[in-house]
Amino acid sequence: MLQDLRTLEMLLTGAGEQSATAPRKGRVLRDDRRAAAKRAFTTRRVNLDIAMRLRSDLRPRAGDLVLARVAQLGQHQKLESPHGRRAQLYEGDEIIVAFGERYAPDQFEAVVPEDLSVCDLVAAGGVAGKVLSRHAKIRAATRIEPIGLLADETGKVLNLARFALPRATAKTGLPPVVAVVGTSMNAGKTTAAAGLIHGLARAGLVVSATKVTGTGSGGDLWTMLDAGARTVLDFTDHGHASTAGLAQERIESVALSLIAHSAAAKPDVIVVEVADGLLQRETGALLRSPRLRDKLHGVLFAAGDAMGAVAGHQWLVAAGHRVLGVSGLLSASPLATREAEAALGRPVLTLAELRDAITAPKICFAGGEVSCVA
Repeated sequence: MLQDLRTLEMLLTGAGEQSATAPRKGRVLRDDRRAAAKRAFTTRRVNLDIAMRLRSDLRPRAGDLVLARVAQLGQHQKLESPHGRRAQLYEGDEIIVAFGERYAPDQFEAVVPEDLSVCDLVAAGGVAGKVLSRHAKIRAATRIEPIGLLADETGKVLNLARFALPRATAKTGLPPVVAVVGTSMNAGKTTAAAGLIHGLARAGLVVSATKVTGTGSGGDLWTMLDAGARTVLDFTDHGHASTAGLAQERIESVALSLIAHSAAAKPDVIVVEVADGLLQRETGALLRSPRLRDKLHGVLFAAGDAMGAVAGHQWLVAAGHRVLGVSGLLSASPLATREAEAALGRPVLTLAELRDAITAPKICFAGGEVSCVA
């Protein structure tokens, strides 16, 4: 009788399906439970049909997918889906997100936790981590309880890297590649990039865009698509929930490969957004890389104020970059614009100018009065 009960339990849990030579690790994940979970943007390339088991016996790594339960709502009360919709979260909801670090001075500093104990939802795009610090104006993070790492039928944990684009190498003869960088995470980089893309598209040029660093979120991607980019890729396409904490060699590899993939669409211009500010570790290291600099035609710099514009311009010149223009949040203030222009000896580009069909190509091809080779 006892043996019969054990056999029945094995059949109900799926343990009876394990082979003697290759035992499957983890608990069975039912299809209906997986389908009911709210899925995050960071998982957009993942084939969740192969997620059949849950592992609770391993330390999470960056990029590992986790099924988690919302324990307490905080800063992020909505989860961005792979298609851009922001789904309302409720305590008790089960969500599928990816572990990753975050470096966001205006929000959270977070790392991948050492185990599967209660942790935090540190980005609405679907990044789970352990908060180390937060901006004073930001609420405490939404708390989540990991139920288990998603694994395939053999027990191998699903990681974003498994579903990434293949690494590509940029060939010679690239079109102009313009990087959009800034003083901080809210300096106006995406707005400037989208404005430039829109101006180029209005001029009849084909634009490919890519965001090579940052935290997984669809907002910037959709913004650049809406502005007129023919194709848009970001680092999540290369298997990373975020790029914070990555080694410099890996950051360079991701950026160069995304540029190569963007070039495959045969665009007239490639616009590359680099997240965060020049003083952020990964951003600074990437922009000092000769491998990246050699691929760039120049840089459009976004700043939040006049002092940031001057200091950032000097930083970029010292790093060997051609500064094609200065714009960003400061351009919304006529007074800040005049301060920056007086110190820089060059005009600050407004959003309207970036969107202009005549001005935008001049910026990218460095042939007009708005261009300035430092």
